[in-house]
Amino acid sequence: MFIDYVEIEVESGKGGDGCVSFRREKYIRKGGPDGGDGGRGGHVIIRADENLSTLLDFRYKRKYKAVKGQQGMGALKSGKNGEDIILKVPVGTIIKDATTGAVLADLDEHAGEVVIARGGRGGKGNDHFKSSTNQTPREATPGQPGSHLRLALELKLLADVGLVGYPNAGKSTLLARITAARPKIAEYPFTTLIPNLGIVKGPDYKTFVMADIPGIIEGASEGKGLGHQFLRHIQRSAVLLFIIDGFENRVEETYQKLYAELEKYDPELINRKIVKVVNKIDIIAEKKLNEMREKLSDFIFISAVSGARIDNLINTLIQAIESGNDGQ
Repeated sequence: MFIDYVEIEVESGKGGDGCVSFRREKYIRKGGPDGGDGGRGGHVIIRADENLSTLLDFRYKRKYKAVKGQQGMGALKSGKNGEDIILKVPVGTIIKDATTGAVLADLDEHAGEVVIARGGRGGKGNDHFKSSTNQTPREATPGQPGSHLRLALELKLLADVGLVGYPNAGKSTLLARITAARPKIAEYPFTTLIPNLGIVKGPDYKTFVMADIPGIIEGASEGKGLGHQFLRHIQRSAVLLFIIDGFENRVEETYQKLYAELEKYDPELINRKIVKVVNKIDIIAEKKLNEMREKLSDFIFISAVSGARIDNLINTLIQAIESGNDGQ
């Protein structure tokens, strides 16, 4: 099951209390204070792991609490630090404060981690309070409490190219044609219910990652259809690939509607490099296809089913990725 948003609660461990103790050994008349410090409470650490692809585990367990620090002991023995909790998440996970919405961390690299809740500091033992005027201090400080946070974990897939299009435009077919991914493909709408990733191999050993999300419909930015739930997964893409069904004969109109939905959802999205594609040329009459090519000179014409002009598309995408995020 693909889960890309969860809310959890985390709490770091309380620090151990300092110890009040006095040295008592045979033949030593005045031992003096020897109370040790309390141990630090356990941290809550969140770490990115490239072997994970979903936040599913956090759906079934929502609360995580680290171990408290051990109390200090006599003979100047400090208490043991509380054991840290390490929560592993997929690469591309954004951590937010669920109450304020503030972004606390963006884990976009494998093994990247953040101490999201620090354990409380251990208290000081009475050895710290001895002085020439107070040789038998009977005071120690308690350990500091841990931190309690409500977190929102939001996964955004890492892909160089994000596919954008209406249902049944051929996005999944294209992904299956040029990568080893095997998304569900059928003749009815919304066969893609979760994002899919695939690695595209181009010439000269160049590769890039492509992401396919459920089809977008009008009003997606306002919550209609399925695509709105997954638009976040193309926010990291350097290039957006608009794929449009050429057989519908309203290519430019469809592109403008898709463009408008992305702009409403996140104005920054339209600043990405954009590649526009007309798909299904294998079922368009030659005369009509020639007319469309003259009218839509800034589109690439392909067939995801037959593979026609696919090499040209891959080269164009590689050039767009390498040229950087220069807008349209």
